[in-house]
Amino acid sequence: MDFNWVYTFTLLSHQDFWLATWTVIQLSVLVWVVGIVLGFVLALGKQSRFKVLAWSSDTYIWFFRSLPLLVLLVFVYNLPQIFPSSSVLLASPFMAGLIAMILSEAAYIAEIHRGGLSSIHKGQIEAGKALGLKYSGIQRLIVMPQAFRVALPALGNEYVSIVKLTSLVSVISLTEILLIGQRLYTQNFLVMKTMLAVAFYYVLIVTLFGWLIHWFERKIDISQRKPGLLHADDPLYQLPQASVRARKELTTQRTGEYALEALNIHKSYGQQQVLKGIDLQVKWGEVISIIGPSGSGKTTFIRTLNGLEKLDQGTVNLLGQPFLKDQELTEESPAYKKQIVNVGMVFQSFNLFPHKTILENVMLAPLYHAMGTVLDSKITALAMLEKVGMKPHAHKYPHQLSGGQQQRVAIARALAMQPSIILFDEPTSALDPELVNEVLKVIEELAGEGLTMIIVTHEMHFAFKVSDRVVFMEGGHIVLNDHPDVLKQAEHQRLDKFIAKAA
Repeated sequence: MDFNWVYTFTLLSHQDFWLATWTVIQLSVLVWVVGIVLGFVLALGKQSRFKVLAWSSDTYIWFFRSLPLLVLLVFVYNLPQIFPSSSVLLASPFMAGLIAMILSEAAYIAEIHRGGLSSIHKGQIEAGKALGLKYSGIQRLIVMPQAFRVALPALGNEYVSIVKLTSLVSVISLTEILLIGQRLYTQNFLVMKTMLAVAFYYVLIVTLFGWLIHWFERKIDISQRKPGLLHADDPLYQLPQASVRARKELTTQRTGEYALEALNIHKSYGQQQVLKGIDLQVKWGEVISIIGPSGSGKTTFIRTLNGLEKLDQGTVNLLGQPFLKDQELTEESPAYKKQIVNVGMVFQSFNLFPHKTILENVMLAPLYHAMGTVLDSKITALAMLEKVGMKPHAHKYPHQLSGGQQQRVAIARALAMQPSIILFDEPTSALDPELVNEVLKVIEELAGEGLTMIIVTHEMHFAFKVSDRVVFMEGGHIVLNDHPDVLKQAEHQRLDKFIAKAA
């Protein structure tokens, strides 16, 4: 028997098929978009530290991934038989199908988002916390954009699945593509010819939207962007001179005898006690370098000073005011949220936000905290970039810079918040030897400007050169704490041995 191609081709212009195609497009796009939003909420809920929320999200995902869509469609469509008031909404096959598919797809999409969320490095979240961003701000500005980029290929694949799953909605009499085909071949018995046309419409939708999603992937792929250097003819150079908007005078903030006080700081991880009662007072304009062997507690200590590590016991006072205190003053307390903007942090691994340009990285926190207009933030950001020698690279992305350049941008980002004190956590340890000096030079210049700084470092020559005090830690204790000249003349066997090995 000859294949009736003429009949098949006539179906490609069949009005009912095109109307059904439009229905499938509407249904699939709505399910996909709403599912992405609801799925992200579920993924966040599953990772929540609140057990009830985490359990509820996990239960939802488990249940709706286990339930066949066909069963869910029939149940939702017939729900008015149990709850008559729901007939206002669910009497429409389109609405019933939409709700059922969203309930089902949100569970699958949540797992895709969870994969995207887990790919975001912890350092990104810590950088947001150090800049004083709240949980919602970190999610909106840092986590969500990056997680969405990671998840987009899988989300695109899920859209293809959704388009094909719309064929199941015919079970509740929604006039979609498959139902039109079924009606035709029950009349003329030309099953293969009709189903070929049905396949065409589904392939058309998947191909069209697959191309659009792929185009969008390329559009937001920052690795494909190649911004050049910032030149003198760039509009940014037409802004007022950044130097007039430089960091405000520290004397206006110098309240209290000390810029920072750490009193009786204890920190343990399980049975391992890392900090065993640390006391440190930092005067205004003082530069303190913390040195010591690996495992001595240096990094843990500096991270307790801005709340990145919770205190087990002890108190941190900032600008003469309470800032952190074991279980009483935590990162959720009003005192912490108010004062955290006064503490800058430069991380060992830079922790720049890869989805934002260098200028956007430096502007992010001032804009978030409403420290001025967009123009003010841009001028200040350019001033800080100029200070660290990175202004020409303002339009670039972090991945287009060397390690030393990224660390200088990280310093500019901390400075843009106009902090009273900056913490440096081994700022050169992740750099190649030839890049170390360019970062140390910037820090040395900041020390000469009178900025209060605490620096964890393995660079012994630098520490003894720029510091007002050098703190030697070992075994969770401060063993020595004095002026560099005093320590050089002192005969301390353990310190001398450590410096000899570090040299």
